[in-house]
Amino acid sequence: MKPIKLRRKRENDFLKFYRVIRYYYKAKFGLSLADFDMLLFLFSEGYFGKDKFEEFDNLLSWDVNRFNRLLQLGWIEVFRKRYGNRKTLYIISYKATRLITEMYNKLNGDIMPTSPSYNPMFKSKVSFTDKVYRNMIIKMNEATRQQQHQSPEE
Repeated sequence: MKPIKLRRKRENDFLKFYRVIRYYYKAKFGLSLADFDMLLFLFSEGYFGKDKFEEFDNLLSWDVNRFNRLLQLGWIEVFRKRYGNRKTLYIISYKATRLITEMYNKLNGDIMPTSPSYNPMFKSKVSFTDKVYRNMIIKMNEATRQQQHQSPEE
């Protein structure tokens, strides 16, 4: 038998819990997976036109009302209205920026709040799926706390 080689700890291991964190925020804000993916794409775009939105929207599940719904719900805002030859420009809202920034912080090791007032998936009467994810979030928080309390290896 060959001896088992110890692997060194990976530097970029933050996508390990991406699915759990994504579900957490989908439950909190009532977003669909496609809406969530769209906001992640637009986060780095800065100002964008409807054509840029539709370019990425072609990759997602078909939803004719996605743009208008995200605009109405305050996830996207008009930055500049159409004037002459200049097209309308949009930007993601403060609410969307806060959501995505918060999500990145959680991926980088911040503890996730487990209060029912913060996220409805922590209420007592929720679906089985919510309970499974809720238990995983609690375990994930425990692992994060343990990792933060360990002394750095030299």
